[in-house]
Amino acid sequence: MRTRPRSYTRALATASALALAATLSSCASGASQSDDSLTLTDPWVKTAAADGMTAVFGTLENPTDADVTITGASSDAAGMVELHEVVDGTMQEKDGGFTVPAGGELALEPGGLHLMLMALPEDILAGEEITVTLELADGGTLEFTAPAKDFDGGNEDYEGDSMDADHGEMDMGSSAAPSDG
Repeated sequence: MRTRPRSYTRALATASALALAATLSSCASGASQSDDSLTLTDPWVKTAAADGMTAVFGTLENPTDADVTITGASSDAAGMVELHEVVDGTMQEKDGGFTVPAGGELALEPGGLHLMLMALPEDILAGEEITVTLELADGGTLEFTAPAKDFDGGNEDYEGDSMDADHGEMDMGSSAAPSDG
């Protein structure tokens, strides 16, 4: 019977343990992304006061050969996050989520599709970094960080409690560029 040196056995055991740990950590995070999956470019969030609402914008890019559907989102910066659209000047929750076409893009912008952060526990100030996690129909997630920027184009008017606000009263404005500061 042939035996191997202890150093070889230890090295093999260490390599196996590291490979297992890497595999388990990627499973535990729920991330289904790789270099060729859904990404969000140029994300940003509008500054806002505590107990209010604000929105996240950017461009979703899907280089894969299959549509990707976003079914929900979450953020520690908000008590609740909804997927919204603006139709004929009225903001409303987007039924069925956002679908990013295969090989295409989907713009999240003022006056259009956006992620609505609601029931903010704290002010969101210019320069802060807000982390958001998108939930995908296939069970995967996409986490990203968006810088907060001052933006005068929206001028949203939130009536009443943030959870009871009439979304139809909000003016998401045009897609004019935000200021960085």
